[in-house]
Amino acid sequence: MPGGASSIPRAFRFTLDADSGVPVYRQIIDLVLGGIASGALAAGHQLPTVRQLAVDLAINPNTVIRAYRELELRGVLDTQQGTGTFVARQKVPPATAGRARRLNQLTQDFAARCGAEGFTVDEMIEALEDLRPAQKRRP
Repeated sequence: MPGGASSIPRAFRFTLDADSGVPVYRQIIDLVLGGIASGALAAGHQLPTVRQLAVDLAINPNTVIRAYRELELRGVLDTQQGTGTFVARQKVPPATAGRARRLNQLTQDFAARCGAEGFTVDEMIEALEDLRPAQKRRP
């Protein structure tokens, strides 16, 4: 990855939700996968070091290691010793079994959490649209 790598875009931020009930390592995984899905993270982008992300999020470095390791095993990240951790260049094939079911579950969870906070469906859709890269947004 050296040479053609780019650092993480400013538009992408690692943020945790202490009240979500989701383990921190899982939130990191979901953030990276969401960043890739939205186009905010692309192949070759360099992620923060384990130490830097742990300091930024005020968490144990082992938590970051666990998240990065799981993403490496899935083929999403590529770690180069002495260089850093990068979004992998290869496309990760989506798991076909249960994919639609999982999306439905995540969507329902998202809608329930947003509804509990007082957000409308239109506000949720607008927020999701904002995650799309500019060239893919609806007019």
